[in-house]
Amino acid sequence: MTEQRSAPAPAAVSPPREAATVILAQQGEEAALDELARSCRQQAYVFALQLTGHPDDALDVAQDAMVRFFRSLDRFDASRPVRPWLLRIVRNLVRDRARRWRVRRTESLEPADGVLRLEPRDPRPDPETLSERHELQALVWRCVQELPPRFREVLVLREYQDLAYAEIAQTLKIPRGTVMSRLHRARRLLREVVHQRRNTTGEVGNG
Repeated sequence: MTEQRSAPAPAAVSPPREAATVILAQQGEEAALDELARSCRQQAYVFALQLTGHPDDALDVAQDAMVRFFRSLDRFDASRPVRPWLLRIVRNLVRDRARRWRVRRTESLEPADGVLRLEPRDPRPDPETLSERHELQALVWRCVQELPPRFREVLVLREYQDLAYAEIAQTLKIPRGTVMSRLHRARRLLREVVHQRRNTTGEVGNG
């Protein structure tokens, strides 16, 4: 089925404080550069980890992303939000290196701490609940890593990075309608993969 096409989403607008920080950084203000580095470094690493599933690869991507980020900062429009631009840099780097990592991808598919958020936390979970939750997180993480890149990217940006549809459209350079249809297909595909895994391997409470 062909993905729905629609007009490009309106560009998101940068918060005033962020815009001011970017302008100062573009002028070489050291404190502003440090602030941008602190706020962007962790975002770049977490998103890279969510896309690659491998901490060492994620660290390499994040470091290269920060180099590219600052190298092109003087050409960035300060009226636009930084996050979609940064995440697009990370996403492009991951895509560029995907072939190199393909063989290794099956070797490290466990979720990193703080990356997945599947459900509200029970304030006082019993040991059995904790064990089942960990198994479910591990299973879903493996299944997310198996999705085709275009579905994995949009799912991670929406569900784990909390980006709005307009921000996802800006990050991936696709229309808002395409974001919505691709996200719908990604969720459906993920459910199918998880269901298939449970039926064929008996993982996470099957039967």
